[in-house]
Amino acid sequence: MERFSRSVSTVVLLILILLATDFLFNLIVPFKMGVVAVEGGPICKATSNVYKGLCLIDDSCDIVCKREGFHRGNCKGFLRKCVCTNPC
Repeated sequence: MERFSRSVSTVVLLILILLATDFLFNLIVPFKMGVVAVEGGPICKATSNVYKGLCLIDDSCDIVCKREGFHRGNCKGFLRKCVCTNPC
């Protein structure tokens, strides 16, 4: 019984950590869609709806974003999310 309690406690703790990191990511990178002014005009950004998991390879993110209809894609933020960009 004690072993089961530990397992349940561990699972609950992991779930809380995952929820907390997602919350912190939203504080650190507070955009889902936004406009950033750069040379040549503004760039619209959106997190990929298709890319799953940690974004470690920019080329993979770029391919997924292009399939979603965006111009480019890069891994961004502390939690490495795939962020797609388009000229606005």
